[in-house]
Amino acid sequence: MVRPDTTSCADEMASVVVHLRAGGVIAYPTEGVWGLGGLPANEEAVRRILTLKDRPVEAGLILVAGEISQVEPYLGQLTIKERERLVDHWPGPVTLLIPDTEIAPNWIRGQHESVAIRVSMHPTIQALCDAVGGPIVSTSANPSGLEPARTSSEAEAYFGSSVVYVEGQTAGMGKPSRIIELRTGREIRG
Repeated sequence: MVRPDTTSCADEMASVVVHLRAGGVIAYPTEGVWGLGGLPANEEAVRRILTLKDRPVEAGLILVAGEISQVEPYLGQLTIKERERLVDHWPGPVTLLIPDTEIAPNWIRGQHESVAIRVSMHPTIQALCDAVGGPIVSTSANPSGLEPARTSSEAEAYFGSSVVYVEGQTAGMGKPSRIIELRTGREIRG
């Protein structure tokens, strides 16, 4: 399995951050399945993720953060009521579709007028986002049309040495996060 050469957790995280900042792609555990990630502002990294998944850019991608403050720029247009709904779901395994305030680049937003964001309670995601100082891309670790990887071994079977693997386990949900449209409360994915 491809992992940064490290002697400790802190060294591993530092190596992962260097990899991400250089435009690299990682595979990491989430609440339910393994995810692929990169820095959302790096179009080249995001395009690599899309190529690995064979996913069209129009579909859009999820951003995941370790705390609400890391996604605050995306929340500027929300009403008090919408912020209350948001806090009811976060941190947790729920991705919310939030109206875009023209902050998310088109390679993240896709063809949508909203951006998909989740604030996770998973310790690996929190550590990753703390280390890079903001959200990362989160999309299931699988080529389109195949089952999401539920273990690091399954992710490695899909992507081999194309990505760096971050140590850890999923939180056991066994499926990708729920997706809910914040303004309407409509569930997009259960």
